[in-house]
Order: sequence, then structure tokens, then C-alpha cells
Amino acid sequence: MKTTITAIKADIGSIGGHIKPSQRVLDSVIGYVEQHQQGLLIDYKISFTGDDIAILCTHNKGVGNPDIHGLAWEAFKTGTEVAKDQGLYGAGQDLLKDAFSGNIKGMGPAVAEMEFEERPNEPFLFFAADKTDPGAYNLALYLAFADPMFCSGLILSPGMFKGFRFDIMDVSYTEADRVISLNAPEELYDIAALLRDPERFVIEGIYSRETGEQAVSVSTTRLRNIAGKYTGKDDPIMLVRVQGAFPATGEVLAPYSIAPYVAGFMRGSHTGPFMPVKLNSTISFFDGPPVVSCAGYCVHEGKLTNPVDAFDHPFWDYIREKVSEKAIEIRRQGFFGSAMLPYSELEYGGIVKKLEELDSRFQIRE
Repeated sequence: MKTTITAIKADIGSIGGHIKPSQRVLDSVIGYVEQHQQGLLIDYKISFTGDDIAILCTHNKGVGNPDIHGLAWEAFKTGTEVAKDQGLYGAGQDLLKDAFSGNIKGMGPAVAEMEFEERPNEPFLFFAADKTDPGAYNLALYLAFADPMFCSGLILSPGMFKGFRFDIMDVSYTEADRVISLNAPEELYDIAALLRDPERFVIEGIYSRETGEQAVSVSTTRLRNIAGKYTGKDDPIMLVRVQGAFPATGEVLAPYSIAPYVAGFMRGSHTGPFMPVKLNSTISFFDGPPVVSCAGYCVHEGKLTNPVDAFDHPFWDYIREKVSEKAIEIRRQGFFGSAMLPYSELEYGGIVKKLEELDSRFQIRE
């Protein structure tokens, strides 16, 4: 059976700043989907990470379907009206267009989806991040799909011996989707050369070279490219199929123990460690740290199991303590150096204008 999994996420308003959506807003999104999903969806789950609400759904209409995307858009619009009624911060923040145009991509919300022929057992992971950019997943995906030090299946499982194809997008190019396909392991160094710059080059998808099947779909939206100014961080989502010809769940999760420093944090303009958190976690320290949650599912004939919280385990409590130490340490550096993003990546308008004003006051000495 061919199944499509679609995940769409947006920040449409939150309590106390960038902390979490209100229960009324969450209930309004759930209620809209429940009321209007008949004939469209096979199943769905709705959750939040930080101040973002995510709609995860299954159907048989393929990727980019206007009815599925339209359902999510209208659900988020309904939630936005509730957020405005409650006076929540950033109501409708990620809804950057006035009218739905048939595809929610390029309109603000993050989108990750893939269509595939279901295996007899079909486990997958749904990652949702807040206060960071799509490139935050780059390192973990590289290690899980290309490095046998983290993915032992690359040398133990015959279904993975041929490696994987990485589709990488240049998200700084705004005229169209600019994408390159590179094969691991032959082009491993080329892949690494691109992924080292997560603000520009982002993994869009990963495919098995043994079967040709898609293993990974990442949302690649950069909000500033749509709005032309800072409106909030991109807060990416990701779908990862696991087991069989793909890395095991543990191999996909293991790299998150590194908690690499990524862009985001306060005002989307700083660097902070990527913290694995439990499902439905809030945001706190310095509008962060950048966080990622992971829900594990199986899907059968389009029906979803209840989610398993992949980061709700004593091991990850230990990692969260270490991440907190990393966050405190880099915050001790304040505005200086690598603690704040470089000028080319600063997204908060005030300092950009300030630097432009100061630039006009520079003088050339003879």
C-alpha cells in the first residue's frame, strides 16, 4: 500500500513570549482538523514543540497535495484567530501570505513529507525543532547515514553496503530550489564540505542506493527568504524511516548526544547547543536552548500507532545536563565572537540597521 506521511508545523501564537502555545489554540487546531479531515486523512496526530504546533498526518494523496496542505493552512488560520483573541505573542507569526495558493511551501509553515510503499512493518521518527534553522539536522544525518562510527549498519547490514544519496539544497538561493545530489561513501568529503555550512547548505532528503527508497525528508524553508526580514526562526521538522535498509532507530538518535552548537537561541541571532527534549516541551533559558523532540511511530495501512517519546529516557536526562552546561558556558561570552551569529546571518533588524548607520560614519585615512 502506498502511504504518504505529511508533517506541517507553524508558530501561530504563544504564552509569555516564545514559550508554548495555549491550550485553547492547540484545541482549536485539533478541532478544525477533526471536523474537516473526513475523506482526506487516514490518521493524524497533533503536538507542540516549544511555541510551534505540528500536524502529522497520513493519507494516500501523494506529496504536495493542495487539499492536505489547505487543511493544515486553514487549521493554523483558525488557531491564529484564537491566539489573537487571547492576545498571545506572535499570533499568526509563521503565516506569511494572505491567501492559500495550493501548496503551503513558501507560505511560512515548515513542511516535510514523503510517499512510499509500506513495508510489512514501517517504523519512522518525527523530529520537531524550535529556535533553530533547518541546517541543525545536518551533522546528525551525516553521522547516522554516512559514518560507520555512529551507524554500524553501514558495515554490518548488507542492505546498507551501497550507501545513501544525499540531496542538499542551497537555501541562500531564492530564485528557485537549487539542489545537488551526492553519493556516500564515494563523495563523502564533498558532502562534508557543504554540510559544514548549515546556514546555507541543508539536507533536503536522503535515499537508499540499494532500493532507491526515500529515508529522510527535511523541511528547508527559511522564513527570512519569504518575508524579506526576520519574523522568527525556521524551526525545522524532519521525517526519518528506520530499520531494514535504513539505519536503526538507535543509530539515528545516537548523534544527538553530541548536542552540536547551532544557529538560533535568543532573537534567532545567537549560537547554542542543540538540546534533545521530551515531547511537548517548552522554551525557557535565553529563549532556548535550541531544542529538538522526537516521536517514534509505526504506520500500517496508513494508521498510526501512539507515539513513543524517543528522548524520554534516563540517558537523555544526562545529555540534557551536559547541554545545559554548554549553553551556560557559551552565554558567558555574551555578544562576543561565535556566541552571536556573524553579520551575514543576523536576522534581528535592529542591529542590522545600526551597523548600516555606523558604516556610513567610517572614514578612509590618507
